[in-house]
Amino acid sequence: MGGAVSAGEDNDDLIDNLKEAQYIRTEKVEQAFRAIDRGDYYLDGYRDSAYKDLAWKHGNIHLSAPCIYSEVMEALKLQPGLSFLNLGSGTGYLSTMVGLIIGPYGVNHGVELHKDVVEYARQKLDEFIKNSDSFDKFEFCEPAFVVGNCLEISTDSHQYDRIYCGAGVQKDHENYMKVLLKIGGILVMPIEDQLTQITRTGQSTWDSRNILAVSFAPLVQQSRAEGEKPDTVQLPPVTVRSLQDLSRIYIRRTLRNLANQDSQGKGTVQRVPHKRKRRRCRRRRINTYVFVGNQLIPQMVESEEEEHAEEEQKEAAAEEEEERDIGDIEIIKQVNELREQILALPLPESLKAYLLYYREK
Repeated sequence: MGGAVSAGEDNDDLIDNLKEAQYIRTEKVEQAFRAIDRGDYYLDGYRDSAYKDLAWKHGNIHLSAPCIYSEVMEALKLQPGLSFLNLGSGTGYLSTMVGLIIGPYGVNHGVELHKDVVEYARQKLDEFIKNSDSFDKFEFCEPAFVVGNCLEISTDSHQYDRIYCGAGVQKDHENYMKVLLKIGGILVMPIEDQLTQITRTGQSTWDSRNILAVSFAPLVQQSRAEGEKPDTVQLPPVTVRSLQDLSRIYIRRTLRNLANQDSQGKGTVQRVPHKRKRRRCRRRRINTYVFVGNQLIPQMVESEEEEHAEEEQKEAAAEEEEERDIGDIEIIKQVNELREQILALPLPESLKAYLLYYREK
């Protein structure tokens, strides 16, 4: 499933294409997609396929097409502080993007059938926290993943504000999924070849709407001998953050706000290197003449020849205009302002490391 938008050269290019095709429609979803590089969730040797609008699978590891994830993120209508459950959480790519929007006071849980995929997701999450430049720009709700069959969740489990199921749901499992949802909550799942948004409006009432025609592999039902008890899945507990953790969140938020105010007060703007778009082949209309009887009549004929010179002239003119518009804007080196603020604090090194989440850069 996928192929609805053009392939990108990198993550930002892919997001530009998804925006242009109206799959990404809100700023918060766009920011989350730009913050998490899809290529980081591919195995070595397969990254070249990361920015195509196609699903990818290798063994048990699977990623849906970018256009699908875009529609899911928009349909979930995420807000800070919400609880989220990802059924079939896979690599953790979607859960990590969700965590950037729901923030540190939300709940972010995932259930995945395959143990090796859960280990892979935890590895990718650790790499994001330790290495990604985006981590310090957001307040984050770290996903917690458990191994198990999402059709065997304990009946006494808590309910969630938002739920996504990343596998095809059979009609007889629809009510099972709905019960996990709080009143007022939103469930997004593929059912009967339609990506569907279900809103719980009351104790036993729901509103449904189809979003997109899709094709998903069905949920795996656990096979067991007659009379054998199922392996019940215990979801992660919803715990209250410690005072130490809350203090770290508050200190980082305060310093981040101060750094942003300082940057605005100086009136400096970071210049982003101009990225040339790949030239697309265009038809060019040219004049020619044909004889009709005794008359010579002008006629427009299309040529498939690329207008190299014209395109280059337009690009050069656009760049010159951009330079004139920029004027005296100061060009500054991109730095992690939050990190600089923390390192400048008169605190023990061990406490600075804690505030930095033990990140090395």
